[in-house]
Amino acid sequence: MLERRQFVTRLLANREDLLVVTGLGSPTYDVAASGEHPLNFYLWGAMGGAAMVGLGLALAQPNRPVAVITGDGEALMGLGSLATIGVKQPKNLSIVVLDNGHYGETGMQPSHTKAGVDLVAVATACLFQHAALVADLKRVDDTRALLHSGRGPNFIQATVKADDLPRVLPNRDGHAIKDRFMQALRTER
Repeated sequence: MLERRQFVTRLLANREDLLVVTGLGSPTYDVAASGEHPLNFYLWGAMGGAAMVGLGLALAQPNRPVAVITGDGEALMGLGSLATIGVKQPKNLSIVVLDNGHYGETGMQPSHTKAGVDLVAVATACLFQHAALVADLKRVDDTRALLHSGRGPNFIQATVKADDLPRVLPNRDGHAIKDRFMQALRTER
């Protein structure tokens, strides 16, 4: 199993122009801990909505790579979004699920992935071009390359430890996050 924060930090190293959408809770804390960046779009609510926000962004910015970093609980909440992404086939979109087998934000109850639900199989059935399970850091460089490949949609299920790490809280003002992100999109072309 992967150390969650170490995986995210290495995944986002040398990120170039990667647009990052985070799911609520630990994915947001981990992305913020990897380094504050104006092209991070933090979602503080809308459980299950990160993949669809990523899809909208990928369609609106087809020449920019987009990565959604979310948890297994949120991915399970928004399973229908995987089918929509598969039908739309955005080449620049990657979904990265940090799977600790628990609903971390609501008390660490076991999630469906702990019971055997295979999200890689779901993504494959939903027509993702690439779908893989990553369980050790030896594959992080290949995973990072996939985010920038333009051969999506891609789905990565990263098996991570169910650690209770310190929270790294980025700005929680949704309006400010949106304005900063939009300004960075305009200036980083």
